[in-house]
Amino acid sequence: MSTSTNTRRGLTLADAGREFWRHPTPWLFAAALTAAVTARIIVGDWQLTDVAVPFAIAAGFPFLEWMIHVFVLHWRPRRIGRITVDTLLARKHREHHIAPRDVDLVFIPLQSAIGAVGAAVAIALLAFPRTGMGLTFLVVMLAFGLTYEWCHYLVHTDYKPKTAVYRAIWRDHRLHHFKNEHYWFGVTTPGTADRVLRTYPDHATVPASPTAKNLHAGDVKTVGAVKR
Repeated sequence: MSTSTNTRRGLTLADAGREFWRHPTPWLFAAALTAAVTARIIVGDWQLTDVAVPFAIAAGFPFLEWMIHVFVLHWRPRRIGRITVDTLLARKHREHHIAPRDVDLVFIPLQSAIGAVGAAVAIALLAFPRTGMGLTFLVVMLAFGLTYEWCHYLVHTDYKPKTAVYRAIWRDHRLHHFKNEHYWFGVTTPGTADRVLRTYPDHATVPASPTAKNLHAGDVKTVGAVKR
């Protein structure tokens, strides 16, 4: 496991940014975003329906983020016969909960990020009636992906919140890690999907979870797989 951490006191946003760009996944998203923006400008064909795309993604992204966090990242390893069904994302996320200050574990695993970019490209090219509209989708999704990486990374540094919105995101995600892993699944918005999907309780009423750092450790069916 990597030992890279970011524990500087008085950390500035510039300090955090320099560390952020030392990791490969932000560069992947940034390069893909640059290519997508270039392609979108070249293709042209701007129509009114392009305006609706970013609004639709902005409305849906918190719920996509919530579903991925709940059903993919918090996947419980399962045995089918002699085979343990586990995923790279779930394994890395368990490591992330064990060592939330390990910066290298904050980022989406590179191979998973490459797969996500590839899937977004495929959707953009195959699921839209116009190439231009699909590229608009791709630009916005990649921008959201880069934003996700930045927000998640920043919360796990010692950078102190300066705005009310970021303060709420910072508080909620830290509650998820350090108080109870069954709530507060949002990362880039202040409880948007959590409020709708009933995973945003009053934190004062929620007991501290003994498995917040060791996900699924109390599950007899999965404990063996978790410890591997």
